[in-house]
Amino acid sequence: MTATSPKGPTLVPMDVYRAHLDGEAFVSDWLVVDQRMIDTFADATHDHQFIHVDPARAAAEAPFGGTIAHGFLTLSLLSILAYGAMPGVEGTKMGINYGFEKVRFLTPVKSGARVRGRFRLVGLTERAVSVQSAWDASIEIENVTKPALTAHWITLAVIEPPAA
Repeated sequence: MTATSPKGPTLVPMDVYRAHLDGEAFVSDWLVVDQRMIDTFADATHDHQFIHVDPARAAAEAPFGGTIAHGFLTLSLLSILAYGAMPGVEGTKMGINYGFEKVRFLTPVKSGARVRGRFRLVGLTERAVSVQSAWDASIEIENVTKPALTAHWITLAVIEPPAA
C-alpha cells in the first residue's frame, strides 16, 4: 500500500455492514514510514525536534536508536490505512472523521518501520442520512509486539437518503 494509490474501500449494503458489528477485525496492508515521510510531516507541522529529523543526533542522544515518527504522524496514518481495509456503506456520499474518544501512543515508530492498521467495528448508530461508526483501531509495527497506538475512533458516513 502506498499513500498515493490506495485500493479504496469496498462498499457493502447496510445489512452486510451491520453484520460486522463486534466481529472480526479488518487489517490493512503494510506501509513504510520512512525518513522522507517523517521530514515532510515535520515541515507541515513545524515540529523539527531532533528525535524526528536528525538521524545522527537521534542515534547518539535518544533512546530509540535513530529517528522516530511523530505521534501525530502515526495517528494521521489511520486514515490511509483504513481506506483500503475498512468497508464502507453503499450510497455513501462522503466520509467524515468525527473524532476520537481515546488515543494512546504505546510504542515509537522508528524510521524505516512498516506499520499496518487493525480496525474492529464496535459501535453503530444509523440515522436517515448518516451512519456513525465506532472503531477500536490500532497501528501495529512489523515484528514488534506492542502496537504503536490504540484509539477509539468515530467515523461518519453521509449517505443517500432512502427512496421514498
